Amino acid sequence: MSVFMSIFLGLIQGITEFLPISSSGHLSIIQNLFGLEYAEGEHLLFDVLLHLGTLVSIILVYRKELKEMLSDTFAMLAGRMDSDSADAEGRLPTSVRTVFLILVGTLPLFLILPVHGLLESLFYKTGFIGFALLITGVLLFVSDRISEGRKTEKTMTVRDVLLIGLAQAIATIPGLSRAGTTFTVAKARGVRSRYALKFSFLLSIPAVLGSVLVSLISAIRNGVNWSAIPAYLIGFVVAAVTGYFAIGLVRRLLEKLQYGKFCYYCFGLGLLAILLSLIL
Repeated sequence: MSVFMSIFLGLIQGITEFLPISSSGHLSIIQNLFGLEYAEGEHLLFDVLLHLGTLVSIILVYRKELKEMLSDTFAMLAGRMDSDSADAEGRLPTSVRTVFLILVGTLPLFLILPVHGLLESLFYKTGFIGFALLITGVLLFVSDRISEGRKTEKTMTVRDVLLIGLAQAIATIPGLSRAGTTFTVAKARGVRSRYALKFSFLLSIPAVLGSVLVSLISAIRNGVNWSAIPAYLIGFVVAAVTGYFAIGLVRRLLEKLQYGKFCYYCFGLGLLAILLSLIL
């Protein structure tokens, strides 16, 4: 793998992972149309590093919140947390409750394990990817027309989180944007837009981490092309840096109420992918 290709794919992964336009859809279209096999065989490790790079992006952006969440949770488990830290209604501290909500929201991912192989096979069907991108566009279009909610980490219910988690599980279908799908469902459940976006990113941490660990085992079994490691690491850094700035961009766009405007991009790319699948 060339350094140029590593940088290119790192940019694609970093940008599309956090913009609601489906990173899997973009990488699928690029691989299928240009005959790239970066996610197969000896280059499987590179795919792992790309996803690890965007995971690092989330951790860097939310490092303060994550540090507080982990320290407070471990303190509670160890019995070192003051009972006065609960709120007036006796609920868990916000940081600990957020960890609980993330864990609950991750549970629906286990539902996709029996069909994991089928989902992977869809990655190579450009026409299907185009159709899934159209669905992503519809979801984003709808999200802009949902009234602003009031729920936050303090008032979200287990049912809310399970439905958002189910949306994340469904969004493992290539071409569906994980960020766009979970954001739309969160808004539909009355979650405030700013927190819906933040929770969507935080919810992705255990999902991506689990995927990285499983893929890493497969990569090791398939063998590693050690001569390509320098190029892999460049792609990893590019994905991490690009993803960091992409998260900032998405947050600013949300404040300007332009998040749902990505629906038009998804419509265009989806139709293009379907057209190309028919003529190529």
